[in-house]
Amino acid sequence: MKNLMKYQILFWNFCRVMSDKLEIVLVDENDQEIWLWEKMDVHKKWLLHRAISVLILNSKWEMLLQQRALNKYHCGWMWSNATCTHPFPGESNIDAAHRRLQEEMWFDTELKEIFEFHYTAHFDNWLTENEYDHVFLWYYDGEMNLNPDEVVDYKWISIEELKKDIVENSESYTQWFKIILEKYFQMK
Repeated sequence: MKNLMKYQILFWNFCRVMSDKLEIVLVDENDQEIWLWEKMDVHKKWLLHRAISVLILNSKWEMLLQQRALNKYHCGWMWSNATCTHPFPGESNIDAAHRRLQEEMWFDTELKEIFEFHYTAHFDNWLTENEYDHVFLWYYDGEMNLNPDEVVDYKWISIEELKKDIVENSESYTQWFKIILEKYFQMK
C-alpha cells in the first residue's frame, strides 16, 4: 500500500512537471471561484487565489515543521507548516490538503478545517502570494518520510519552543506560517 501511494505521488508529480501551464483557482474576497489562471503568472500579477495549509500535531503536542526545498519558487530553505498547496481546478480543499500531505511528507491522516483567512506577502524574487488560505489540522504519530524534491528536513517542536524561536529567528519562517500560528494561538 505504501509503495503504491509513493508511485501515485511520483506519477502525479511527473504530470505536474510536464504541464508548464498548471492552472490554479482565482477567487474573490469571499472565496468564490471566478477564474482559472496559470500558477506562476498568478504569483507575478498578485492575483487573489485559493490556497491550503496543513498543521500537524503529535501526541506530545509538538508541531510538525518542514524546511522547504531550495528549488521552491519562493521561500526555499525556510521553515513552515507541515504542507501547503493550491487546489487544482475541480479539486476540493480537503482533497488538495490530503494530496499535498502525501506528495511532500509521504503520509496521510485525517484532517479538519479549522479556519480560513486572506493574506498578502511579497518576496525578494518579485513574486507575491495573495491567498485565501484554508487551514487544516490533525494529529499524527506515525512514520516520517520526506519527498526530497519538496522538503529538505523536518522537525517536531513544542509550541512554547516554536513561539520563542519565531521571535528570535523570524526570518527563518515563511510569512504565511507566522500568520497561521498567530491565528491558531488566538483560538487556544
